Amino acid sequence: MNEVTSPWSLAASMRPGQSLYIAGGPTPPAAFIRALQENPARSAGLRITSTVAPGLPNPFDLERLAPTAVLTGPFMVREFASSPEMNAAGASDIAKPAGHFHHQPMSAGGFLRHLKEQTFDLGVIQVAPPDANGRCSLGPGVEFLPVALQRCRRLVAVVNPQLPFLPQTAWVPASALEAVYEDADARHDDAGALPDTDTAGEAPTDTIGRLIAGLIEDGSTIQLGHGAIPVATAGHLHSHQQLRIHAGLTSDALMHLADAGALDAAGRHRVAAVIGSTRLRPWLADADNLQVVGYAEILSPAALASLQRFVAVNPACEVDLFGQCDLGHLSADPVTGAPEAPDFARAARNCADGLSIVALRATTNDTLPRSRIVPALRADSAISIPRIDVDVVVTEFGVADLRNASVHERAQALISVAAPPFREDLARAWAERARRL
Repeated sequence: MNEVTSPWSLAASMRPGQSLYIAGGPTPPAAFIRALQENPARSAGLRITSTVAPGLPNPFDLERLAPTAVLTGPFMVREFASSPEMNAAGASDIAKPAGHFHHQPMSAGGFLRHLKEQTFDLGVIQVAPPDANGRCSLGPGVEFLPVALQRCRRLVAVVNPQLPFLPQTAWVPASALEAVYEDADARHDDAGALPDTDTAGEAPTDTIGRLIAGLIEDGSTIQLGHGAIPVATAGHLHSHQQLRIHAGLTSDALMHLADAGALDAAGRHRVAAVIGSTRLRPWLADADNLQVVGYAEILSPAALASLQRFVAVNPACEVDLFGQCDLGHLSADPVTGAPEAPDFARAARNCADGLSIVALRATTNDTLPRSRIVPALRADSAISIPRIDVDVVVTEFGVADLRNASVHERAQALISVAAPPFREDLARAWAERARRL
C-alpha cells in the first residue's frame, strides 16, 4: 500500500466527467460514499457504476448527489424508483436537485460483458486487512469485482477490520492499491460488518421450501439465493447427501446445509457473494471448501457445462399462465431484480438431469390479497425468465410441472397451484385467451 489517506480527501479530489466503479453487493465502501455525499459539489458530473441491490447495504442517497451525477447498476432498486431515469413522469424534471439512477436491465452475464467494454478512472473497493503475504481479501462480496477492477486506471481501498479474511476468496495485492484508508466507524461499531438479514419464513414459505426439497436428488448441484424461500428450502434438505453449491448471492442456507452434513465434504462449493446472520461471519472464515469468486468464474460456459444435476431455485414476483416470470415487479411497483437468475435458469434447463425451479407465494400480503399467478403479465411488467427456461413453478399449493407440456397444459398446471379463491377467474381468463391462440 503506497499511502494512507482519508475518504474525505479522496471525495474532495473528484472532478466532473470522471468515471468510478464503486463496489456494491454486501460490502460497499460506505465511508467513501458518505464522504462523497456530504457535499453535492463533490459528485458533480460523476459517472458512477455500482451493484447496489435490494436487500443489501445501500449507502447511496440520490437526494444527496449532484443533479448531474449518474449512478448506473444492473439491479432495480425501490429507493431509486422516483429517479427521473426510472420515472417517465419525472423525466423532464432536469432541475430536480438529485442524482439520476440509470438502471441497466441486464443479466449477470450481460453485465460482465458490459464491464469488459468500459474503462473507469477510479475503482473504490472494501477489503479485509492484508495477510502476512500482502494479500487483501475481497471478503464475502466478490461479485463482479475481478472483471471491473481490471478496467480501473486507479484503485483505492477501504480497509474494514471487521471483514473476515476468507482464505479461498478472491483478493488483490496491497501493492496494487494506490491508496488505502481504514473505515474508522467499522472499528468501533458494526457499520462495516456483514449485514444481517431476516430470513424467517411463514408457514406458506416453509411449505414451498419442503416442496422444492422434494424435487432435489442427492448428489445435485444447487443454486440457492438469499431470502426466506432459499433458507426454507435448505431447512428441508438436511437429510440429503452429497449436495454441492454453485450460486451467485447466497446466505445462511449454505451454513445450515453444512451444519446438517448435507453438503459434499470433499466437494468444491463456489459462490459470488454471501450475506447473512452474525453467526455466518466466523463460519465463513473456517469454510475451507467454500470459494467466493467472481461471476466471471461462476457463469463461465465451461463451469456451467461441467455441472451435474444442476438445480436452480429462483423466487419470482409474478408468473403468468404462459410460464413467463417477472422477478422485478409486484404489481406496478419495482421490488427487486435478479440479474443472475436468467443465467442460472437457462443453465439448469440445458443441463442433463437439471431442473429450473421458480418459486413464489401464491398471493400478495396485502389487506386484500391478489393472486401472483396472473392471466398475463402487465404491459409495465418485465419478463425476467422466459417460459422456455422454466421447468417447474412451486407455490404453497403445489408443484406445476411444465416440462413437455403444451401451452394449454401449462396454463392448467399453473392454475392448479394458484390460491383456490382465484382459480375460477384464472380459468375463465385463460379460456378467453385460448380462443385467440
